[in-house]
Amino acid sequence: MKLSEYFENTPGRGIMGTADADGHVGIAVYARPHFIDEETVAFIMADKLMHKNLQSNPQAAYLFMEDKERYVGKRLYLTKIKEEKDKALIDQIRRKDKCPVYRVYKDSLRYLVYFHIDKVLPLIGEKK
Repeated sequence: MKLSEYFENTPGRGIMGTADADGHVGIAVYARPHFIDEETVAFIMADKLMHKNLQSNPQAAYLFMEDKERYVGKRLYLTKIKEEKDKALIDQIRRKDKCPVYRVYKDSLRYLVYFHIDKVLPLIGEKK
């Protein structure tokens, strides 16, 4: 199964982790990635710590845990490629019906941040 199909069809929740240039780490709950192709994803980010950290350190990690009783899911290791502030594009791709924070942040500054997928690992263990 393609990674894009996995994220489109698998129920679960995600967490993004970033660090600034000094190594101070931040984590936050994040929606599923938007797939541009099988090697590139985008996330809609608020003008908050995760986005700020990416200005000085382009590395990020995204953990996705499936809605199952066992620990099943994916870990994505990412490198920021670019970002944009195109509100129309962000509103077009945003999953309004599935994003509980949409109403809270709908009028605030948002970025569409693109990442290259460097590595994909299972939630538990390492497959090479």
